[in-house]
Amino acid sequence: MSNTIHTVDFKSKNAPSQFVESLANTGFSVVNNHNINYKLIDTVYNEWSEFFNSKTKYDYLFDLEKQDGYFPMKSENAKGYSVKDIKEFYHIYLPWGRIPEKLSKNTLRIRSELKNIGTELLSWIDDLTPLDIKANFSMPLQDMVDKSETNLLRILHYPPLRDKDDKHALRAAAHEDINLITILLSGSKPGLQVKGTENTWVDVESDYGSLIVNIGDMLQECSMGYFPSTTHRVINPIDNNANKSRYSMPFFLHPRDEVVLSEKYTAKSYLDERLKELGLRK
Repeated sequence: MSNTIHTVDFKSKNAPSQFVESLANTGFSVVNNHNINYKLIDTVYNEWSEFFNSKTKYDYLFDLEKQDGYFPMKSENAKGYSVKDIKEFYHIYLPWGRIPEKLSKNTLRIRSELKNIGTELLSWIDDLTPLDIKANFSMPLQDMVDKSETNLLRILHYPPLRDKDDKHALRAAAHEDINLITILLSGSKPGLQVKGTENTWVDVESDYGSLIVNIGDMLQECSMGYFPSTTHRVINPIDNNANKSRYSMPFFLHPRDEVVLSEKYTAKSYLDERLKELGLRK
């Protein structure tokens, strides 16, 4: 597997082929020159910063079964890790999930734009997947997420590090994503790393507001491993950024529950298995 993650101009005629090639080689790609307004990105991050720094968040504590709402610190650990990540986050599902009314207008707008971009990116992948691999898809990839109620917008807050934090804890320990693809609005501070060849960790270089796209386990499953779900993490800063919050906003494109991923799994059975591994479902 290559360590070179390609940066793609979303509006370039060569974007689809460059994007899919990067995903097949590394599991990741960075997309620039997209259609999401940077002022909107700033606004949404600022609004959620206020939310995470208020006591209002506790009015929206997560539902263990539905998985929507606010997840406090030490809610989640990566698969295979017992130490909880140093983060808090909020889950938004449509049309049924809870969202604070004060935050809904701009957040729902940015979610809609991420969904539209994600659908187009999935169509690029579907169009350019080799036919022998594509034969394993139960339907076109973009159709798998159409009208899905498990597409997930997660707003993440990694707070400033504290002396009392577990010395073994990371902001996000090494993990793979569960879904088809993830579109991450590049974080307010650096820290994202991808596991490359020979167990080395490679920084994901991107500008603020870029879209970092990665393959999830479900796409790896239905492509028989052709598209790799690459391990990644968010490391703790060791410079002045240790005293600063980091925010990021991943949008996880999930198939509808009934979509068949492989002979072994539907989307729902796969998701349930992974949530139990993460400690988010009993």
